[in-house]
Amino acid sequence: MPADLSIRALNAAEIQLPLAWAAAEGWNPGCGDAACFATVDPGGFLMAEIEGAPAAVISVVNYDARFAFLGFYIVRPDLRGQGIGFRLWQAGLAHAGTRTIGLDGVLAQQANYARQGFVFAHRNIRFAGTPEPGEAGGTVDLAGIPFEAVAASDAAVFPAGRAAFLKAWLSAPGHAGRAVLREGRLAGWGVVRPALEGWKIGPLVAEDEGVAEEIFRALRAGAGNAPIVLDIPEPNAPALALARRHALSPVFETARMYTGSIRPVALELLYGVTSFELG
Repeated sequence: MPADLSIRALNAAEIQLPLAWAAAEGWNPGCGDAACFATVDPGGFLMAEIEGAPAAVISVVNYDARFAFLGFYIVRPDLRGQGIGFRLWQAGLAHAGTRTIGLDGVLAQQANYARQGFVFAHRNIRFAGTPEPGEAGGTVDLAGIPFEAVAASDAAVFPAGRAAFLKAWLSAPGHAGRAVLREGRLAGWGVVRPALEGWKIGPLVAEDEGVAEEIFRALRAGAGNAPIVLDIPEPNAPALALARRHALSPVFETARMYTGSIRPVALELLYGVTSFELG
């Protein structure tokens, strides 16, 4: 363990660093993700430094008094195996306090997370490919939907309220949202955004597969002919079928894990996870 190791919180401008490291690891973050992530918890992005140089990063974002989400756990490749990551990990968990913490663990780390008290909930599977061109169809611009309706829908599929994050996510440059209304109520919605490679869809929330299909096609149209990435909770079988129907193939998977109990979430409504980094 280097004697001159120090740990501090990143400021909003510095949150680009974890995204750059994530890109180098092949995680393909969205181009505008950093600004959105910075809105949630100003003290939730931590960095370990050695003589003032970045050595490791982690985010443990506190959404509310009961729930936090862990991501961006990366140690600089030339410094791995020296205990730096574990020191930073401990600092991140301390930031969460007594909150239940969620994460999406890669296969190589799941056993380590289990030893730290994280319990497997379900798999999330990343699908990617280049579907046929989409169409707006009967969808409407998500910007025209009252924010309260979108936030209520999101709260059904996520373990905490996250209004500040959602507002930033929906209005970020390059992000485009579409929605489906049924008899005047919000039946489903989704967001597509440019990533370093192709475009990512997330979240995608729908009351049934037909609504999800409409939204997917509309979001696909917003991405032109670029490749698409969609992260799906494995328990939602209709979501898996939608991905395969549109020529998307599984390329990666994570394990959603929690340290404690969470409020009920309706995975049958979740056709696309917002982000593996912030849940």
